[in-house]
Amino acid sequence: MTPKRKQKLFVILGLVSLTAIAVGLTLYALRSNINLFFSPVQIAQGDAPMERQIRAGGMVKEGSVSRDSESLDVEFTVTDYVDDLEVYYSGILPDLFREGQGVVVVGELQADGRLYADKVLARHDENYMPPEVAQALEEAGYSPSDFQAKAAEVGKRLEQQGTPQASDY
Repeated sequence: MTPKRKQKLFVILGLVSLTAIAVGLTLYALRSNINLFFSPVQIAQGDAPMERQIRAGGMVKEGSVSRDSESLDVEFTVTDYVDDLEVYYSGILPDLFREGQGVVVVGELQADGRLYADKVLARHDENYMPPEVAQALEEAGYSPSDFQAKAAEVGKRLEQQGTPQASDY
């Protein structure tokens, strides 16, 4: 092998090594930013990681919303009508947030079993269910259409009772 070929070989090996290191570091950095979706059933079974950011979703359980009158702290329960997940959130809730509506919350699951949410995302009408929630319900053996009908029923009942919405605060 001539010295010129040997030099080209070392340059190519060096570039391949640097590229492999760059790809490895990029994948490592992205690994910590992935938000996986879990339903309350999966969280109750222990499938969700603790103290790592996740997404969880379901329906806001009727009668579970508790607001602190002194601050923006809100506690509520997200349910898939099989298991429940207590959620703590400090901030302004979306206008469409209410009991009986579907939500997706982004936050960290703590050792006490509560999810401390950074974001609360509400759906836009009673016919919509986040795709992750629908898939999780189907995997658990339940039909999302049953829950949509139940959510619509709860929503109508709450409207008739005049239950305050998040936008009323």
